[in-house]
Amino acid sequence: MKKIIGCFLMLTLMLGCIAVKKGKDGAKGKDGVSAKKEFFIDSTLVKKHLYTLASDAMEGRKSGTSGIEKAAVYIENEFKKLGLKTFENLETYRQTFTFKNRRSGEDITSSNILGVLEGKSKKDEIVIISAHYDHLGMKTSGEGDLIYNGANDDASGVTGVLALAKYFKEVGNERTIVFAAFTAEEMGLIGSTHFGKGINASKYVAGINLEMIGKIPSFGPNTAWLTGFERSDFGKIIQKNLEGTGYQLFPDPYKKYNLFFRSDNASLARLGVPSHTFSTTPIDVDPDYHKVSDEAETLNMTVITQTIQAVAKGTESIINGKDTPTRVVIKK
Repeated sequence: MKKIIGCFLMLTLMLGCIAVKKGKDGAKGKDGVSAKKEFFIDSTLVKKHLYTLASDAMEGRKSGTSGIEKAAVYIENEFKKLGLKTFENLETYRQTFTFKNRRSGEDITSSNILGVLEGKSKKDEIVIISAHYDHLGMKTSGEGDLIYNGANDDASGVTGVLALAKYFKEVGNERTIVFAAFTAEEMGLIGSTHFGKGINASKYVAGINLEMIGKIPSFGPNTAWLTGFERSDFGKIIQKNLEGTGYQLFPDPYKKYNLFFRSDNASLARLGVPSHTFSTTPIDVDPDYHKVSDEAETLNMTVITQTIQAVAKGTESIINGKDTPTRVVIKK
């Protein structure tokens, strides 16, 4: 009981107007607890999304398989519940295309799942909130656990996209938001690259990408890190908006891994969009990265929920048109 009360006090002091609905306890951390209603992230729903997308039923969500099809249907249904509009001229939430697997040479047909929340006063200015919903699939042989569930990578990020869609649907947005679950990130950013080829990048003022947000980072609790921090003033805007919340954002500490170009933010950043990836995982020591051990039970529900809260709070001025990040310039 003392631990639960302590968690309540910490969240209340730390996040002020940020609210979380209490859910069941996770295996490695408590879910959030209620604070104020004006900023509402339902941690019970967060847990539902995560455990569903990372379940064995999804068979590792490899692009072109029946497993990722189940995940696509789940995300579509969530967009439908929220009443999101379809993207541009698409008749459904799916942006379906065929590409060639660079390793096997086979043709694969898969879909980005896209939902749109139209802005009010600045509907022609667009912010994209994204994560990839594909993963590595299943081992073709062996004994024991054969499924790459991809809970942290990147069911946690897709969970964030779904939670933020619900949040902004409730609180409103001045700029238009595209919520994107990209396919085939694990095969070389193929889904986001396909998406980027069909857009007018000048209309996109920011890209908010979520990748592996389920573990306590090396900076400690209540922190996250951002890829490409020095490439625009996007990160500084987030830091300013988080002042007084108790949550901190740091530049990517893993420069040797070149992470800015290894997630879907890169596809838009190459077009000049200030598109960056939020993460919390200590990637240099993470024992579960691209392993079958990347299961939902290894993640901390509080970390995921608080990170989603912080992203919502940190990007608030961008979503509502007060701040516009500087463009990214990629040197050839």
